[in-house]
Amino acid sequence: MSRSQHSRAEQLAAEIERDILDARPQPGERLGFRTELIERYGVSPSVMNEALQILRERGRVLVKRGVTGGIFVNDVPPQLRIGVVDIWFDGLADARDMFEARRSLEDLLSETALHRATPEDVQMMAWALDELHGSREDPKLFFVAILRFHIAVARAARIPYISDLYATLSTLLANTIVKARFIDDHERPANESVVVHGRLLEAIKAKDADALRRACRVHNEMELRETHLPPGKPDDEQPQLAAHEAG
Repeated sequence: MSRSQHSRAEQLAAEIERDILDARPQPGERLGFRTELIERYGVSPSVMNEALQILRERGRVLVKRGVTGGIFVNDVPPQLRIGVVDIWFDGLADARDMFEARRSLEDLLSETALHRATPEDVQMMAWALDELHGSREDPKLFFVAILRFHIAVARAARIPYISDLYATLSTLLANTIVKARFIDDHERPANESVVVHGRLLEAIKAKDADALRRACRVHNEMELRETHLPPGKPDDEQPQLAAHEAG
């Protein structure tokens, strides 16, 4: 296979993988016969064969021969809806547990950072906030910027082992993202996420414990909305900053 054909096969494998993630099929669900996929995607048999081999090596599909054979879904990466982003993680069967472990440390680290953060720490948080503000059109960059903001907070807390554990969990989540996609009508809640992270920063900078608790409460309610969404399920209404702060 030529270099251009191999490149096309990699593109096709990525396209089929995206279609699998969008459809959220169950493992063992049939995608079709090889000939059907060739016609569906408009490619040559050699390109399809190479793409299927790539997907087999990634553990995404199974290829079975015979009348009852075809191309079947082998595994679908775990998916979480985190704030305004749907994210699929490759190779993390316990992605939800890992995310919950990370999240459970955030309030402790934020409260400690309130007392220990240096001006240099605050600057690192501000840079991450700027990155978050500028990445509202790219779901993966948006989520990674959120992780970097909280890693900066964790490092400012300077709690031996716990700060490093938090950074390790966050980095592992960032490095195993296979796909990220904004939810529908994400603009307003994405802007609200930028605002609430800004309030976390300002509270830590001002060493204002009451403001930090309010910002943490809003942040926690906004962040993890739902996991492993079934096809066609409507999104829940996003929380309103004003409504939370009025409570």
